[in-house]
Amino acid sequence: MGMQDMMDKASYDRLEKDVARVKDDISDLAEQITDALNTIAGSARKQARSGYKQARANVDQVVGDLSDRGSAILDAAMSAEETLEDVVAERPLVTIGLALGLGFLIGATWRR
Repeated sequence: MGMQDMMDKASYDRLEKDVARVKDDISDLAEQITDALNTIAGSARKQARSGYKQARANVDQVVGDLSDRGSAILDAAMSAEETLEDVVAERPLVTIGLALGLGFLIGATWRR
């Protein structure tokens, strides 16, 4: 019986060592997975920041373009207004005739 106990003890010790190695391997694997996830998260953060900066630059550019176009339209409207004022001041009778003619045309199209 002593021999059987020694073999059982040796098997138990070997099993205990194997379990300890498996635990160590699992721990190492968990560290590797954590490192990989941290690397992926860092890369995703960099891409998100880059995308945000690009979107912000695009929005700033669009706003600048719209502002420039709005200014150009306003300048054109002011110029048209000044031209119309000049025509009315220089030729008031022609202006009244044009206004009456446009009024008749608009009235004729509304009747249909």
